[in-house]
Amino acid sequence: MTPPDDGATAPEPVLTCETPVAARIDIVSDAICPWCYIGKRQLERALALVAADGLRFEVHWNPFQLNPDMPREGADRAAYRIAKFGGPERAAAIDARVTEAAAGVGLGFRTDLMRRTPNTVAAHRVIWLAGREGRQDAVVERLFDAYFVRGADIGAPEVLVAEAAAAGLDPAAVASFLAGQEGEQEVLGADRQARQAGVEGVPSFFMDGHFLFSGAMPADTIAAAFRRAHGILAARAG
Repeated sequence: MTPPDDGATAPEPVLTCETPVAARIDIVSDAICPWCYIGKRQLERALALVAADGLRFEVHWNPFQLNPDMPREGADRAAYRIAKFGGPERAAAIDARVTEAAAGVGLGFRTDLMRRTPNTVAAHRVIWLAGREGRQDAVVERLFDAYFVRGADIGAPEVLVAEAAAAGLDPAAVASFLAGQEGEQEVLGADRQARQAGVEGVPSFFMDGHFLFSGAMPADTIAAAFRRAHGILAARAG
């Protein structure tokens, strides 16, 4: 098998690397997963910790849909969450818990501003496109911030174009891309592959195709997992 890639020639960006020594971290995530944004902050701190040991990794973001049956137009967030969680009190309690966790890593979630729960296929397509332009992490950051901090509907094409442009992509090119279907089969195929590989929750982390863990772990825990996995892979390579 070939290493995962973020471009049009790589419909399987997860679990396909056989490089003997670790150089790549793949994160399976969804743009509307609060724990994925929290996990991103913990990852950034962990990468700084392992960099002090001389370990550096390429980070790639891979698609997963928390709500694969969501209509293309999305849904009213309050109504959807009441139906999903069994009532407004439980939905509010979950929001409060993730907002508190987000504050612990310096993120100011504003669930009161969030009106829509989007279908995230289009957002994942833009992340896929950004990988080809070397701007993937910046686009992921913008989309997380747009949804969780500013309450934007990241299923809306105009929002996706604006956020991608703010991350350094050409807005006209992004608008043209979203008007077509390029990248959609790659995104849906990667989502299926992640599920077939046993991914049930996000964020899920892989090193050179090897599953490490799921969840927004503390930075120290992530760093320790990276060091251990890197050591095992390096020993196998030797």
